Amino acid sequence: MKKLASICAGLLFLLSTSVFAEEHAAAALEHANTAVIHGKAGHAPVLVEHAKAALEHTLAGSIVAKGVPKNHLDEGAKELQEAIDQGNLGHVGKATAHAEAAVAHIKAANK
Repeated sequence: MKKLASICAGLLFLLSTSVFAEEHAAAALEHANTAVIHGKAGHAPVLVEHAKAALEHTLAGSIVAKGVPKNHLDEGAKELQEAIDQGNLGHVGKATAHAEAAVAHIKAANK
């Protein structure tokens, strides 16, 4: 009986980790899309603000993700960091391009 309970608990844990990754990826996608919108409008400080929030969620999702989704979240995190760096330098166009690349990776992680 203890083995059955342990197996069920393990399965529930494995299923819940993918749910956590999806929740973080969804929040990251929302913030990354908002960063792109503000980047296209020329608002570098707001782009950086949303890119930082997206980066936090992307990294949190990457911790619990596995396989191809994890790879995409890791690449998305790199793109978001570059968007933050470029946005802080005032290079809105480059920052927006990196934020768009991050959106593509985060979307790919959700498939």
